[in-house]
Amino acid sequence: MIRKHASAHWEGTIKGGGGTVSTESGALSAQPYGFNTRFEDKPGSNPEELIGAAHAACFSMALSLGLEEAGVSDVVIDTKAEISLEKQEDGFAVTKSALTATVKGSGDEAAIRKAAERAKAGCPISKLLNCEITLDLTIG
Repeated sequence: MIRKHASAHWEGTIKGGGGTVSTESGALSAQPYGFNTRFEDKPGSNPEELIGAAHAACFSMALSLGLEEAGVSDVVIDTKAEISLEKQEDGFAVTKSALTATVKGSGDEAAIRKAAERAKAGCPISKLLNCEITLDLTIG
């Protein structure tokens, strides 16, 4: 079993307070976040963009494996994940992660598309998310 760690610190009220997030790797170290960075587009981080970064990275790695297994070489993958947060009757919920990926590589286009669909469904972060996941794939 592999275990990774991240932490969050928060002080104050939901609108007036603020916090920081950190990862054990040091990739994030006391990165500020708060109501204004989450709901008002102020500078700083928020949970949804961190989920998006995790999903884009995980999908890209899973796709890389699938492409290698399909014999696709010279692979370059660029992935963006757009996370949708919507207000619902019982509060807010992440309702969608829209992946947009561009793949360059030498190999069969059908195999690339199949590997991308498998990565979308099978990467660990896709399995974690309880929301709609879409994929817009460009092969170039």
